[in-house]
Amino acid sequence: MKSKLFSLAIYLAATISGMLVLLYPFFLPEKAAQSGFGLVAGGQMPMMMTFLLGLCLLVLLYEAQGPVVNTKLIALLGILVAINSALRFIETAIPGPGGFSPIFFLIILVGYVFGGRVGFLMGALTLLVSALITGGVGPWMFTAGWVGLSTPLLRPFARTSAARIGKAGSSPKISEMLVLAAFGVLWGFLYGAIMNLWQWPYIAGPQNQSFTSGLGPGAILQHYLAFYLVTSLVWDAIAAVGNAVLILAFGAPALRALRRFKQRFEFKYSTHPGRPASPQEESVPE
Repeated sequence: MKSKLFSLAIYLAATISGMLVLLYPFFLPEKAAQSGFGLVAGGQMPMMMTFLLGLCLLVLLYEAQGPVVNTKLIALLGILVAINSALRFIETAIPGPGGFSPIFFLIILVGYVFGGRVGFLMGALTLLVSALITGGVGPWMFTAGWVGLSTPLLRPFARTSAARIGKAGSSPKISEMLVLAAFGVLWGFLYGAIMNLWQWPYIAGPQNQSFTSGLGPGAILQHYLAFYLVTSLVWDAIAAVGNAVLILAFGAPALRALRRFKQRFEFKYSTHPGRPASPQEESVPE
């Protein structure tokens, strides 16, 4: 029980930290206005990177000692992070159309197969490692972690969809890919909408699209939606479509490979030496 609470506290700290970085201008508008976007971002970069690196190392050390993540899985995670970081290097050198980025394909699938903890590490470490080359340090590291952290929420929908479509004679695998693709579309828009908060309070524009201190939550939301529709909707739509296309095209073989690795890395354990583990003891929580 204590280990679960400690693990929850680690991921909760990461989530709260990312939210504070993104949202503090809305709670401290005077300080944000005095500092300006460039100075605030520049001052936060080293602190943010150090904090996230320390947090990820703490998570890795803690999880490696528990039954959920073992050393083999950590090694696989390192390989997948390296692959995804290389994809981000390529994306930086040869930008794709709009907001399309290939890195979310693996973040979503890894989190879906191995669980939210590993998914968070996959997302955060991908952007953290690639930031050493691209220089892109910012709250997007936390946001990418949230993408992987949220993927286990798909499992009930995937099972329900598979059961319904299976009755109609379609393959449940197709339904699973459709659920994952829909999730990729959702995060294509959601990732862009979240990341806009990093700079929107500092952008001068039309009055009905700009952040103004003292407005109520409803008015702020209305201004932000107007800003998003004008500046980001098409950009994020390309990202959303790109996520869905990659998942539908390559998701099935990637899922099979990841699940084979998961089966190899899982181990059975018994709380009573000399007695075979029961089905309840054999299941490894994620």
